[in-house]
Amino acid sequence: MSNIKFANKAFENAVLGEAQAVPPVWMMRQAGRYHSHYQALRKAHSFDELCKNPDLAAEVALGPVLDFDFDVSILFSDLLFPLEALGMGLEYTEAGPRLGFQLSRDNLSRLKPWAEALPALQFQKEALIATRKKLPENKSLIGFVGGPWTLYVYAVEGSHAGSLVQSKSQPHLLSAFAETLMPLLQANIELQLEGGAEVVMVFDTAAGELAPQQFQQWVEPLLLKMCEKFPGRLGYYSKGTQRAHFSKKFWQAPWAGGGFDHRWDLTGNFQWLQGRPGFVQGNFDQTLLHLPSDQFQKAFREYLAPFQKLSPEQRVGWVSALGHGILPKTPETNVRDFVKIVRESF
Repeated sequence: MSNIKFANKAFENAVLGEAQAVPPVWMMRQAGRYHSHYQALRKAHSFDELCKNPDLAAEVALGPVLDFDFDVSILFSDLLFPLEALGMGLEYTEAGPRLGFQLSRDNLSRLKPWAEALPALQFQKEALIATRKKLPENKSLIGFVGGPWTLYVYAVEGSHAGSLVQSKSQPHLLSAFAETLMPLLQANIELQLEGGAEVVMVFDTAAGELAPQQFQQWVEPLLLKMCEKFPGRLGYYSKGTQRAHFSKKFWQAPWAGGGFDHRWDLTGNFQWLQGRPGFVQGNFDQTLLHLPSDQFQKAFREYLAPFQKLSPEQRVGWVSALGHGILPKTPETNVRDFVKIVRESF
């Protein structure tokens, strides 16, 4: 980790486990539909254009950092692009993303070899380079990929909603898919690191749909393989998981850190994760950002109260964030106040 050149000191301290009074702040989906800056760009360009045109992607990513003074900027992209690169087709509709076909044993051979698919993800490296050029020098930059389980679920089901019967009943299909997906994801991470990402997040939004035993048997080996290939460079976020999902060795692996949703007692996690590497990110309930300003501020200050009782050494690694992404129609004033209150409270 010490070889990483961090732009933001607070984020560097969180990753390296250095105690500090004020935590860094950033939010998943901080560049998104709630933000007037994004809305203006979206009126003129398709979502696909905003992601794949490096200058536009940089402009989208820059907006919330300048507006709300987040410590970290994140690549503006989408986690489904590796599936598109593999030849599955991808269309963004009013109802959400739609793949050209759903993965099965019968059509697994339709996937492109990973090396043939990789050039289709080059735009992410270029977007990171363009973003870094526009960002203030004291703001960190990170990238992201989807977790292998989450991408598998999307490939098989077309989304990660519902019972996921098809995904859960075919672990052998997951293994076969991983033979192509894993080298592509690893090469994609390499591209993002080359583009200037200090850390690359692995977003596993479907992980919590698995029972702990399934997670440890099917998914954890894939994640640890990724982590060990990029020691100190990957952060892992999962939605809907609990402590039982993770084996003792999972958080002992050389992660740059972990993100936790709003269901976790994050103050308890500091003790649970003590001695393990990296940041501990989260985890205010993103739905509460929709409250009227006074109610939001009351709820947020109540959430922060247990953190205030901890010394900087006891909450080392904390990145103040949400439990998941900012929701559409979230009032911008609440986002601005979130950042302000964190910095005033510590």
